[in-house]
Amino acid sequence: MVLDSLVSFVVGLLVGALAIHLAAVVIVGSSSYEQALVTAAIASFAWALTSVLVGWVPLVGPLLVLLVYVAVINARYPGGWVTAAGIGLVAWVASLLVLTLLGAVGIGVPVVGVPGV
Repeated sequence: MVLDSLVSFVVGLLVGALAIHLAAVVIVGSSSYEQALVTAAIASFAWALTSVLVGWVPLVGPLLVLLVYVAVINARYPGGWVTAAGIGLVAWVASLLVLTLLGAVGIGVPVVGVPGV
């Protein structure tokens, strides 16, 4: 049971990192997978912590959670807040595409590091 959860987390983190990497390449023009992996790990931790602390507050909580996610991307990639929001949006779309492809071959995993997927 613990091993299944650990494998699911690692695979989800790798998929989330891939989505962030692809988004950064599209928006910023360059990225390394390692940078995206660290970004996904930090973002998932920050997202989880913020969700626990304020995520339950109607309207404000989810917006703060999203703001923290974009803030992590903003801190890790050049270009400012608008660029970070673009990377987050493209990462979300890329995650959905990767999950669709994995689902087509019978693999279902949660995505770690990209909110709402």
